[in-house]
Amino acid sequence: MKLYSYFRSSAAFRVRIALNLKSIGYETVPVHLVKDGGHNRRPEYHAVNPQMRVPALVTPNGDVLIQSLAIIEYLDETHPDPPLLPKDPIARAHCRALANIVACDIHPLNNTSPLRYLKRQMNQEQTAIDAWYHHWVIEGLAAYEALAQGGTYSCGPQVTVADLFLVPQVANARRLKVPLDKFPKIAAIDAACLKLPAFDRARPENQPDAE
Repeated sequence: MKLYSYFRSSAAFRVRIALNLKSIGYETVPVHLVKDGGHNRRPEYHAVNPQMRVPALVTPNGDVLIQSLAIIEYLDETHPDPPLLPKDPIARAHCRALANIVACDIHPLNNTSPLRYLKRQMNQEQTAIDAWYHHWVIEGLAAYEALAQGGTYSCGPQVTVADLFLVPQVANARRLKVPLDKFPKIAAIDAACLKLPAFDRARPENQPDAE
């Protein structure tokens, strides 16, 4: 498989974890989201993914998949061991809800594109942009902290899709100095996950395009 990725992209980070957990070999194709206005906006990448975002995964059959949750569910369906969702329908819904707190509520407001828009089109100062970022991360993680089951991971004793979304978000929050002291459950889950080789190998600093 071929993964179009950017080392700091939390969405690509999620997919890297899934690939590692399932022991699926893949080739990384770096797409820098910052240099020269973003290499993701170049015509050659637009031809791969018209949304011009990462990740994009090229399957062995040549199909191109986009959006991290869709990619992860494809990987879970085609490589079911280890499973990333519980068998029980209620537990599955709970895990998906936690993942969606990150994917739908936190990440869209703090992605590269909206932050650039705030700076360039809305003429906001960096201090205001940082305050925006911190606000939405803290609000989302407060809900996650309340809803996570605890135990070792977000949904109990096994790694699930929720953990794949949480760990990259926590990494981004730390990098941008969001205070996380009010989230002890999240801190414990993050620490447990990062002890696993699949998570550790997926970290931004361990990628071939890391700067």
